Amino acid sequence: MDVPGPTNRWEESRRKARSLESTIDLKLVSFSKLGTNTNYKIRGTKNESPQSSTPLLGDDSKHMIDTMALEIEQLLSKLQEVNDNMSDYVNAMGHTSPNTTLVHTLQRHRDILQDYRQEFRKTRDNINTCREREELLGDVMSDIHRYKSAATNRKTDLYLKENEHIRSSERLTDEAINIAMATKENLHSQKKMLGGITNRLSNIASILFTILFGSSKNILSLSSF
Repeated sequence: MDVPGPTNRWEESRRKARSLESTIDLKLVSFSKLGTNTNYKIRGTKNESPQSSTPLLGDDSKHMIDTMALEIEQLLSKLQEVNDNMSDYVNAMGHTSPNTTLVHTLQRHRDILQDYRQEFRKTRDNINTCREREELLGDVMSDIHRYKSAATNRKTDLYLKENEHIRSSERLTDEAINIAMATKENLHSQKKMLGGITNRLSNIASILFTILFGSSKNILSLSSF
């Protein structure tokens, strides 16, 4: 098998660099759009109620972001290796006859790699910031929900206590009415009983009066003879 010459190794490294740069560029565009959409969703939740809010970065989205970030990091590492190979080639050629074209080309690839790294870090930091804001927002929403739940529970407790107070008052009122009715019936019975006793006493008094006064009249009649 033929061993690639110096020129072929340089061209092969440049083809790999351009291929990696093209792939990284597409990945960074998608990654940047994902970060922008996430930031837009965060800003769009200011007027949402706690009941309607949902996690902005679900498990699927977080997994996709993490996977894409890992892929970009691996591609940047591969591009760095290719640039190092081209740098070794330029350094080796520089000992004989420095080639300004090769040096300029290598520097351009280095600048592209540096720009990609900066863009990647910026987008990644933006997404991490959105994640932190989402977690903070989730904590705030949870606190609000707990506060409202506690307030609702307090209102419910007050309502139950007031309701129990009303029921207790109703029970006391019913008991007072029952006692009054029972007292009234008792007094009525006592009145009827006293009325009967009074009638019997009147009858007895009449009988005694008749007996007493009737006997006196008979004695007087007998003595007149």
